[in-house]
Amino acid sequence: MIRVTDHALVRFLERAGGLDVDALRAVLAASLERAATAAASIGARRCTVIVDGLRYVIEDGHLVTVLDASMRFGEVHRAPADGQP
Repeated sequence: MIRVTDHALVRFLERAGGLDVDALRAVLAASLERAATAAASIGARRCTVIVDGLRYVIEDGHLVTVLDASMRFGEVHRAPADGQP
């Protein structure tokens, strides 16, 4: 069975499903900007913002991952063999 990578899934959603990835990226950035700015103002390289059960990890001004709120940054999580997240 073919395993669909995250990259391929995002490209499919963008190109075949009509998902505007750039608009989604802008919405995420705008919603996290205040927390990232506050963290940077005290010299923090990394901050975590928890909203609606998701943990957004921002490092050096980049959103580097989005985790379930129960997960911690740096934990290893592998996608199941069936390609589901």
